[in-house]
Amino acid sequence: MSQTVDRSAKTSATTPATTENPVVDVAALGEQLMGRWAAERRTSRLLAATPDMQRIPDQTMAEHRERVLGQLKILVDTKAVHKAFPPSVGGLNDAGGNIAQFEELLLADPSLQIKSGVQWGLFGAAVMHLGTAEHHEKWLPGIMSLEIPGAFAMTETGHGSDVSAVGTTATYDETTQEFVIDTPFRAAWKDYLGNAALHGEAAVVFAQLITKGVNHGVHAFYVPIRDKEKNFLPGVGGEDDGVKGGLNGIDNGRLHFTGVRIPRTNLLNRYGDVAEDGTYSSPIASPGRRFFTMLGTLVQGRVSLDGASTVASKLAMTIAITYGSQRRQFTAASETDEEVILDYQRHQRRLLPRLATTYAMSFAHEVFLEKFHGVFSGETDTETERQDLETLAAALKPLSTWHALDILQEAREACGGNGFLFENRLVGLRADMDIYATFEGDNNVLLQLVAKRLLTDYSKKFAGADAGALAQYVASQVGEATVNRTGLRKLAQTLVDFGSTARSVGYVRDTDSQRQLLTDRVQSMVAEIAGRLRDANKLPKMEAAQLFNSNQNALIEAARAHGELLQWEAFTDAVEKIEDPGTKTVLTWLRDLFGLGLIEKHAAWYLIHGRISAQRAQAITSYIDDRLLPRLREHALPLVAAFELSPELIGAPIALGAEKERQDEARAYYALQRESGTAPIPEKAPEKSPRKVVGK
Repeated sequence: MSQTVDRSAKTSATTPATTENPVVDVAALGEQLMGRWAAERRTSRLLAATPDMQRIPDQTMAEHRERVLGQLKILVDTKAVHKAFPPSVGGLNDAGGNIAQFEELLLADPSLQIKSGVQWGLFGAAVMHLGTAEHHEKWLPGIMSLEIPGAFAMTETGHGSDVSAVGTTATYDETTQEFVIDTPFRAAWKDYLGNAALHGEAAVVFAQLITKGVNHGVHAFYVPIRDKEKNFLPGVGGEDDGVKGGLNGIDNGRLHFTGVRIPRTNLLNRYGDVAEDGTYSSPIASPGRRFFTMLGTLVQGRVSLDGASTVASKLAMTIAITYGSQRRQFTAASETDEEVILDYQRHQRRLLPRLATTYAMSFAHEVFLEKFHGVFSGETDTETERQDLETLAAALKPLSTWHALDILQEAREACGGNGFLFENRLVGLRADMDIYATFEGDNNVLLQLVAKRLLTDYSKKFAGADAGALAQYVASQVGEATVNRTGLRKLAQTLVDFGSTARSVGYVRDTDSQRQLLTDRVQSMVAEIAGRLRDANKLPKMEAAQLFNSNQNALIEAARAHGELLQWEAFTDAVEKIEDPGTKTVLTWLRDLFGLGLIEKHAAWYLIHGRISAQRAQAITSYIDDRLLPRLREHALPLVAAFELSPELIGAPIALGAEKERQDEARAYYALQRESGTAPIPEKAPEKSPRKVVGK
């Protein structure tokens, strides 16, 4: 089997670029997709492509765990872990570069990417961001060198997304100046923790801080859990989570604590401290704001999941589109040759919109990563920027992780039985990434946080408005609603669109129209929900909760629409920066496929609210099927070639020449039969001369 990718098939035609025949500059597009930290990504990919970093498919769980631990040591030896940490301990303070390089490790093995994230992105980051200089000097060098493998003990069996309600307690004992860590009931056990089952020797434990009989809320504590022989320390116990649906190279486990004593100074006290006499103090007076500030410092987990989901989607699209351009099935347009399956409209419908989504995810992630780097490098570290970053993380992580699962599943199905073979990577990636939708925050809970932020911003817009301004706003909303309800807008569109699909699409195809429709949906949804929840703060608690609960689905849908708009805007901004005319034309088509696909997906909302007519909705679908898909089909291979995935990183035989060899062999066999006259005559064929008999 060939172990090289046919790069000649992954570049646009050599004819000059024109409006009718655009050519993609694959190298320039690849550079743009790599983003600001292209060098870090490429360096990480080179490491991921080495045999020592590659996953061995037939290993047992125990063998897989030990291999991944060994790979973490390789990361240390190659100084791949230093970018995240401060110069005071030998780090480089390059937050964006650190995330960029680590998310690419998924190409070698998602277990490697996540376990490294546990060690340095969660355990180490918690010490760094929640601790002070004393903690950094004491523990960060050992964490960076892997001398101190650690766990991030936040989630409990009974509390996942609701961290503020965890049951673990840290009660201060003034007589000994120690905190006593307890998990008072089974649901309070820390669960699903990477490094907890076998390798971890310490943990950052999130617990309710209690001193002088007062609960000051959740804080983080550095707690040793094992000795160097990997035996649990007194008062610490745990269990192995065992075999999971994926990511079995990570030793996930449970921890519980009974009267475990740690020094007062093991409190990671950047945002809250306890004096020797038990007096609590904090630079943030509000308990709620303090809690969200502490959690906000750990947002990099969501950033990396967004990026890793994008990387996985690029790999899946590369495999499925390469295979689809080589696999042949059915003699639809020829009496002899079977058709390449990517030439079928349905196959294009399955894969090309998901390729557009992958591009949208990629461009949005670079915006996300830039904002993250600005905040965590200190360049733009303001309260507003941190809040915006948290909202962006809560909006994009759900969309990208859901998209990745959908893309992987469709890619698997599009590759048929070959896609179900573990050697072709898609089923393994799908299993490993399943958990991405619920860890670092359940996706639905995160979108609810986004919706609350949108409602807060909406209410602030009118907080100081006088009665006249509000009346004018309400009047304009009523007028708009009247037009929508009576169907006047829809009727006007129908008259304009009548008899012309091209004219129907023309009104929504351009950038401004797509932006207007996508933005209008978000704004209208938020305004409608705000109107329904307007009096919630005047109601008794139970009634207010019921009112909020009755609007929860609408809140999540509004947040999802907001996230889709962010992805579309990032895609559009990226297209506007492209200088090469051919590439710009093709990427505009791809952006249109993404944008019009969103409008098509939410057509019911647009029709119900009178934003588009039935004629125009139908025209959008026709335009996608009859114009965008055929245009983009010719550029599918160059578009995935721009992802810059080497054969070692692709790793799927069906995308590395195996399928092409099979198809070429079969075609050559049948061609020789036809040429030699030895092909058997079909039963229903007209009477023909008897075939030649070989050897006569």
